[in-house]
Amino acid sequence: MKRKLHKKNIIWILAIIFVIGISLFIYFFFKNGNKNLNLGNNLSNKTNQEIEEYILNISSYEADIELQVESNKNNTKYKLKQSYVSPNIEKQVVQEPSNIQGLETIYDGSKLTIHNTKLNLTTVYENYSYLTDNQIWLNSFIQDYQEAKAEGKNANMYEEGNMLVMEVKSDSSNPYISSKKLFIDKQTGKINKLVVQDENQKNLVYILYNEIKINSIKKEEILAFRLRELSANQY
Repeated sequence: MKRKLHKKNIIWILAIIFVIGISLFIYFFFKNGNKNLNLGNNLSNKTNQEIEEYILNISSYEADIELQVESNKNNTKYKLKQSYVSPNIEKQVVQEPSNIQGLETIYDGSKLTIHNTKLNLTTVYENYSYLTDNQIWLNSFIQDYQEAKAEGKNANMYEEGNMLVMEVKSDSSNPYISSKKLFIDKQTGKINKLVVQDENQKNLVYILYNEIKINSIKKEEILAFRLRELSANQY
């Protein structure tokens, strides 16, 4: 009888150990799983202030955008792919219109490379200090917003419908641009659009972000084209 009792006790202890082990495994699995779910660009549970801080601390991004530039005479539309890595590495590829499709501009902080993929022609500008009209770059908006906020003026965040709006008002140095507004979806925390307006609230630049990946690209990936070109020129 004692032997049977002893045997039952051992089985019971082993069963308890097994249950505890499985419970610990499930606990740590879901704990780590939740950590992974909270990484990346998921901002759905963040406060407005946390979203603002996240946007202002973007160090790199890749975006597929639709760009619309308006003037008194015409309205021009583009589809572009943009890549950026802090502090000043930028790449832009034209997808539409078809007549300049595949045109690449790459800025490595000092050199501007323009590459026509259709004609396989490349032009390099040494010691180039300015890439392009910076009104179409998200990092330019972020810099303007940060500077205005540091000065305690012309930058604020507010809600408009289902969007959070980060707005920075232009100073008197640019008579054509009155404000820049970045729209962020309140439910998902995703960047939706960037609008540059004049003093009459007419859109000068309208950028729709069809897809954007935050902090997911490295400098070497943007400059890979230049490395390929250098290698090709050696043969």
